[in-house]
Amino acid sequence: MFSPSVILTMGAQWSKQIDRQKAVIAEKKILRELQERCGSDYPGSNWHPTDRKNWMFGLDHNKVHINMIVWPGTHNSATNKIGIKMITRPFAQCQSLSIYQQLVCGARVLDIRVEETGKVCHGILTTYSVDVVIEDVKRFVSETKSEIVILEIRTEWGRKDPPEFQKYLWEQLGEMLIHQDDNVFDKTIAEILPRRVICVWKPRVSPEVNVKSPFWNSGYLRDNWIDTDLPATKFESNMKYLSQQQPVMARNYFYRVENTVTPQADNPIVCVKPVTKRIHGYGRLFIAQCFQQNCVNRLQIFSIDFINADFVDACVGLTWAKLEGKA
Repeated sequence: MFSPSVILTMGAQWSKQIDRQKAVIAEKKILRELQERCGSDYPGSNWHPTDRKNWMFGLDHNKVHINMIVWPGTHNSATNKIGIKMITRPFAQCQSLSIYQQLVCGARVLDIRVEETGKVCHGILTTYSVDVVIEDVKRFVSETKSEIVILEIRTEWGRKDPPEFQKYLWEQLGEMLIHQDDNVFDKTIAEILPRRVICVWKPRVSPEVNVKSPFWNSGYLRDNWIDTDLPATKFESNMKYLSQQQPVMARNYFYRVENTVTPQADNPIVCVKPVTKRIHGYGRLFIAQCFQQNCVNRLQIFSIDFINADFVDACVGLTWAKLEGKA
């Protein structure tokens, strides 16, 4: 027999879970009704690149300035093989494609988390070595002519920095690196070539990257992470924080919006895919709302879990519209 206090505690927890599920249902309805009412059309929404692997080249790299680009990105990019398949992987997997496949699909911003052994991780789970990521980036760069990649590498929270990591990155990427420089934002892709990779290194303990480094420090890639599994809450928070940024033409840093929601420890649904699916299909709606709320000139990096071609096209279409003077 359970004691009265245990029964009360169980009852309170059960009631809390019912309330949470009601909140999820209500917020999914908010986004669904917003889409039905306002639609997801915007300048460039019907434009599609003929070759996603080379979409920057297809936009005329002589005219595309770095601060004009709406960069499709992936959240927790190197988690396609994390943990143990069918056992722990569903709790930490945010992408089903490899790094190379994501880049071929059109992603141009990668979010890589590492720990002291040099393995990629997400929370307590680990996967392959960061060497796999670097080799995929190098392969993609070797196969394309003018695609620029933003490679963000950070030490995962609660972990130690890999030893001599800047030296490792320099040895692997040196000739490809676009060095830290505020003037880069105003340059065209053609003016930056043949360098191809902006590498942002965010250590936990090691000294911050200095201003003369070939690497970019944490101040150059900013975001406002909202940790929630409620889709409308995330959508509205993303819009609020985006609206507080300077227009892209007036700032010397990249700002990221993440079209994701994440499992919460106090909720019974803790697998990533069914949770993030609550907001996954509303990327185009977010862009359309950026136009409606007059902050589309602030949107720059737009990231997602489980990236797909439609999300890439949504970002590339907006970039095309900006280039054509339609946005």
